[in-house]
Amino acid sequence: MNERLEKLTGLTGKIGLEGAAINPGPTLIYLTGLSFHLMERPTLLLVTKAGGGVIILPRLEKGKLEGKDDLFQSFTYDDDPATWHGAFEKAVETLNISNGKIGVEPTRLRFLELSYLKAVMPTLDFVDASEVFSTLRMNKDEEEIQKMKKAASIAQNAMLATLRKIRSGMTEKEVANELLIQLLRAGGDPEMPFAPIVAIGDHSANPHAVPTDRKLQRGDLLLMDWGASYEGYFSDITRTFTFGDVDPELKEISHVVLEANTAARNAGKPGIAAGTIDRAARSVISNAGFGEYFIHRTGHGLGMEAHEAPYIFAENDLILSPGAVFTIEPGIYLPGKGGVRIEDDVVITEDGLESLTDMPRQVLPLESFMD
Repeated sequence: MNERLEKLTGLTGKIGLEGAAINPGPTLIYLTGLSFHLMERPTLLLVTKAGGGVIILPRLEKGKLEGKDDLFQSFTYDDDPATWHGAFEKAVETLNISNGKIGVEPTRLRFLELSYLKAVMPTLDFVDASEVFSTLRMNKDEEEIQKMKKAASIAQNAMLATLRKIRSGMTEKEVANELLIQLLRAGGDPEMPFAPIVAIGDHSANPHAVPTDRKLQRGDLLLMDWGASYEGYFSDITRTFTFGDVDPELKEISHVVLEANTAARNAGKPGIAAGTIDRAARSVISNAGFGEYFIHRTGHGLGMEAHEAPYIFAENDLILSPGAVFTIEPGIYLPGKGGVRIEDDVVITEDGLESLTDMPRQVLPLESFMD
């Protein structure tokens, strides 16, 4: 944890920030191992470029700090909101920062904590430090990668167990609920990376479909996008299946999407721009005449969040390096008919790309899995 905090202070200093303000969430867990729920009481970690740090939190949460006294000073407050300002004031006094900029995670820092910070640090500016936090967590170490491999294995085992239980007439909601049960039985953490997407028939043409009471019938596609969590690290996988004979055009796009997924995985290696991988997948789909139906980026980073850096879109010139973990998930979506997406989790290695997922990628008949 000390090494990670030192990395953060180095990154903030390098771009001229006096420090960083961090709400409960993945980055706080990454830096300190501390997990807090976001609630009506403010909780905040402040770290300076000089290496000093303070954490402000409710008194009832102080027990979580046992064994971490060497990382930062703590300042607690009681349930009476009148005591909260005083805790922020005392914490900031110890940091001795009178001017400059404090970096924040724009998608994480709440107005609640920000309002207290502005009240006790009126001469400082609070700025978007997305670059700092992306760099901090983007390249995973071997321990993190092993946890993500485990998360992928749990997700795949859960899906295989779910497929054996699917029957004609089941609704999207019923399939999704069965998958959730199997994810827990397979050893996944209770906190899922996201609610599973189960889309039947023409619903599969919506990339972010929400499970409904639509029933599975012969001639349908079944698209499922799901993931597992293991010790705080996520997987994110999509596979598509047929049930009975499906429209020939849906069979055609299934072959094109598989080819696009393969092309993108083959393109991955250290030293290339993230956009190169998107263009590899997109060119296959465009050359097949379905370019207008590939309506999202090829992938996104994955780790302690389901979506994080790096983002795999054509214009992204970010250079990928070993340890970068992301999804490769090309798709074709035909309105009113259905869609196919094939998604894998991959990591850039020293000499190429490794897939953390190995479940068959072909669009296979659901009947081949059913008991």
